[in-house]
Amino acid sequence: MMLDQWVLDRCWSNYELIKGDIRAVELIFNGLGGGVCSKWSPQELALAEQNILSITPYYGPWCWMNRLARQMVDELIEHIYQLLALPENTPLISSGGSMGGCAALLYCRYGQKVPIGCDVLYPVCDLIRHFRERKDVAPTMYHAFYGYPEPWDEVLKEHSPLHQADFMPCIPYLIIHGEDDAAVAIGHSEKMAAALKQQNHQVEFIRVPRMGHAVNVPFTVWQKKVDFAVSLLDDL
Repeated sequence: MMLDQWVLDRCWSNYELIKGDIRAVELIFNGLGGGVCSKWSPQELALAEQNILSITPYYGPWCWMNRLARQMVDELIEHIYQLLALPENTPLISSGGSMGGCAALLYCRYGQKVPIGCDVLYPVCDLIRHFRERKDVAPTMYHAFYGYPEPWDEVLKEHSPLHQADFMPCIPYLIIHGEDDAAVAIGHSEKMAAALKQQNHQVEFIRVPRMGHAVNVPFTVWQKKVDFAVSLLDDL
């Protein structure tokens, strides 16, 4: 079975690298400005070795996991499961970094198929804070949420994992953030981890000394993310 053109036009995957039966599907959401992929990341290569299908949706470089992006990913996952005849109980995992970390968390909140676990790297968790955290952010959010009729603060809260923490599913979460991150302050992850723990969710929060935003990321961070995915399957 090959992926059809409908899928290839909507995502990047490691499908052709997988040699055995697919054990799980992992969504990997790109960060702000991410575009069409052409090379596999170390994470995608390692997941393929574990027969975990990675899917990187082309959900929009400035989308901030808006309503249209959530609908697109729902349809993409449904189509892939049907195309590959994956059993309905094939686990789904949510992963991403920066804006993609925000997306990974929000997909757990709003997605049609609830992931069994979520790992995020230097995620944006508080959209109200991040809206003015950097000068380049506000234009992207105005674009993402253009035409929404609700008051602006309500729109930001709808798309802010921190403000949706009370409604997040009870699944394991892995949050990793660098102490030297100048683009997305580590406070995002600190507050998110605390909010999830307050809901009695299983949370592992890792602070990485000297790591910035996609800068000085140790290999052990990528290995931890893959190990987390594998551990979710081992616990089933």
